[in-house]
Amino acid sequence: MSTRIPWKISLHGGHTGTYCDHATGTLSEVIEKAISFGYDIFGFSEHAPRIGDNLLYDEEIAMGWNVEKLEKDFEAYANDLPPLIEEYADRIQLLRGFECENVPDDGFVEIMSELKTKYHFDYMVGSVHFINEISLDGPAHLFRRILEQFDGNLEAVAIHYYDAVGKMVQTLKPEVIAHLDLIKKNAPTLESVDTPAIRKSIEHTLEIIRQCDGILDCNTAGIRKKLGGPYPSPWIVKKAHDMGIPFCFGDDSHSPQEVGEGIAAARKYLLELGVDTIAGLEKNDGVVMQKKIALS
Repeated sequence: MSTRIPWKISLHGGHTGTYCDHATGTLSEVIEKAISFGYDIFGFSEHAPRIGDNLLYDEEIAMGWNVEKLEKDFEAYANDLPPLIEEYADRIQLLRGFECENVPDDGFVEIMSELKTKYHFDYMVGSVHFINEISLDGPAHLFRRILEQFDGNLEAVAIHYYDAVGKMVQTLKPEVIAHLDLIKKNAPTLESVDTPAIRKSIEHTLEIIRQCDGILDCNTAGIRKKLGGPYPSPWIVKKAHDMGIPFCFGDDSHSPQEVGEGIAAARKYLLELGVDTIAGLEKNDGVVMQKKIALS
């Protein structure tokens, strides 16, 4: 049996091919890999259903998917995971979460809150994947469409994005905030999304996260996407740490092969930036609480 390592905790990952078109693998395959990696706590965070066909991805449309299909898959995820949590309870602590991807103005917050209550989820991961209903996390050509809406002003796009993250945190109050500087994924250079005005916007968003007791994920997808390291960037990590905002790990896995990928590097990254503890979520007697774990 693999040894469980206390700091090996991921609160953002576990997307599977059963419920997500751009993932592979099953819940059981992901769990087995998480156990073999030595995770102590592993949080599943399957994508919440988007609430309008206008937010469907091109590949989903090509497959004939619609919002009803996403809702049925999400319901299946919510119901399929609890028996597995019990089955594997003596080998790993599994948490039931889901990732919210957007905060449009048409009842989204209420719908996400209802999903959490209806299916008794342990926590939410909050992220922003869309600007003006266009995916900023997708192919580069979609990001260029976003830029066009801002007359090519990347700084304006970035400020709009961070304002949207702040709004999401303030209204949704997710326990975990995902890949804070996702905007850099499709930016021409990393420096182009690091200006004094953008930093001011980020600092404002960090203050909202602090006030809402949010946890920032140190997200290893940034390593996989060859962005020079995890999300968020070093100066953001240092600023958030100085503000007392805790971090967690997120492998953002979309296949069993990606489970645990980059976590050791992320631990080294945080330690080098002066962060010597992470936050975990732990369920005791039905109550989910934050706990602090040493990285050393």
